[in-house]
Amino acid sequence: MMEAARAGAEAGTPPGQKPPLVLAVTVLTSLDDETLRELNLPGSPGERVRHWTRLAQAAGLSGVVCSAQELPLLRGDFPPPFVLLTPGIRPAGAAAGDQRRVATPAQAVAQGADFIVVGRPITQAPDPRAAAEAILQEIMGAC
Repeated sequence: MMEAARAGAEAGTPPGQKPPLVLAVTVLTSLDDETLRELNLPGSPGERVRHWTRLAQAAGLSGVVCSAQELPLLRGDFPPPFVLLTPGIRPAGAAAGDQRRVATPAQAVAQGADFIVVGRPITQAPDPRAAAEAILQEIMGAC
């Protein structure tokens, strides 16, 4: 399936252009050890993410979606240009909501995220622009 997704992206790319990044989703940030056990998936989230990341790399994908908690486990074995996109990002002091494995923008960037996904802390903020600007400032402070 992953190889077919990569091949489809490459086939659909106009000549002379770079194909889009194709990323595999690993363990959702809303899942934790207990949920994996309930789903009958062996191992910790970190073990599962590492295994699925190896499969994604072997399929020739551009990278994976993983929580910030797995960044230190992955970045050493999967250096750039392999992409690590990290959802579940919450500014310091923000509610985790339904997310179980979260990090701040600064933590994710410092641990090697290439891209971060910040949703509700911006979209549900009273002033989304100010919330986004504060997150950018936090990221700049981490760089």
